[in-house]
Amino acid sequence: MDTQLLNGMVTFKQVADCGSFTHAAILLNHSKSYISGEINKLENRLGVRLLNRTTRQISLTAAGEIYYRQCQNIITDALQVERQLSGQQLSPKGNLRVSCPVSFALAKIRPILGEYMDLYPQVIVELELNDQLVDVVADGYDLALRASGQLPDSSLVSRKLTSVDIVTIAAPSYLEQWGRPQSPDELVHHRTVNFRSTVNQNIWQYQDKSGQQTTVKVDSHLITNSAEMELALCIAGQGIARVPKLVLSDEIKKGSLVLLFDDFLPVSVDIFLIYPNRKYMPSKVRSFIDFLVSKMS
Repeated sequence: MDTQLLNGMVTFKQVADCGSFTHAAILLNHSKSYISGEINKLENRLGVRLLNRTTRQISLTAAGEIYYRQCQNIITDALQVERQLSGQQLSPKGNLRVSCPVSFALAKIRPILGEYMDLYPQVIVELELNDQLVDVVADGYDLALRASGQLPDSSLVSRKLTSVDIVTIAAPSYLEQWGRPQSPDELVHHRTVNFRSTVNQNIWQYQDKSGQQTTVKVDSHLITNSAEMELALCIAGQGIARVPKLVLSDEIKKGSLVLLFDDFLPVSVDIFLIYPNRKYMPSKVRSFIDFLVSKMS
């Protein structure tokens, strides 16, 4: 394809509309000689004369009339596309693909999603719940929410949204059979139910109220990629688990689960917003990010 195909069209149309090189040069913020040179290059490339030039006026040739009409259509179409894209930047609309951990979505996104939809009715939210890491760019997501205390190096933009507490729990039936650990160090002698993650899933860290840190390498007896399944297995007495506090409802109050290590500080895990780039961010993405930040920060 000829990369010079559209060169000179806007200049030619402006000269034809003005009927003057001088007036066209003023409107296009160029010199008269530059405008004249652009028209000459255009005519040479096309192999036809587009303008009749006299000392007093400029008029279109027959070929110029044909070319002018086509230029008018092409330029009008291009302007409409630009206005449409600019409008998308101003008014949130279109499909918004979001990936989010299941438990966080159910506990934190579900209660407020309807409010966002009411605010931006032209946005179609595709909320995909997935506890596994996704490739935001390759998988076509506009935005991902991920739970991690530390993000790996990435060309993506990450922004901390909020933090959630992680608690250690066990069922009374498990404690009756295996005994209640009095400190995290004793976890090495217990069965654990673990959430599958890509890093350090068997390393559980604790900090007591004096600031002393303890790191325990647990031996997982059950591993799952679902926080909900992890909770259910723990309730069934299959082992001790560490889960986001937000997945708990009234299990502690009802006595189906017991909190362990009350004299240790809660472990905090950060929730990050992850997206490709801040530059030219579509308004649908910006509106959703701003909405979440306003609700959770």
